[in-house]
Amino acid sequence: MDVNSERVGDALIVRIGDERIDAAVAIHFKDAMREAARTPSRRVVLDLSGVGFLDSSGLGAVVGVMKELGPGRPLELAGLTPTVDRVFRLTRMDSVFTIHADASAAVAATAGQDVRRDAG
Repeated sequence: MDVNSERVGDALIVRIGDERIDAAVAIHFKDAMREAARTPSRRVVLDLSGVGFLDSSGLGAVVGVMKELGPGRPLELAGLTPTVDRVFRLTRMDSVFTIHADASAAVAATAGQDVRRDAG
């Protein structure tokens, strides 16, 4: 699992380099996220702009990461591709996560603000 992270302001931006988060890689994704999240930050932004496919196992892994981070350290999403965005909307998980248009918008936003939904 190709995961890169950098701290920008109060956010840890975690970029996923793989095109898919599915049953085949869900465990590796969670392990990689656990490792990346060791970097101290007030919030974690998961940049999914390179991910074109996310199945139910992948969605479960993202939710699992959110739960592991706990309520004091929110997991926010950024850069959802149309297919991945559809998964979050159909499962109504778009109401659980703060979703930003891209990582830059996430850095500019304050935690808990949903910029993409304001845009359309």
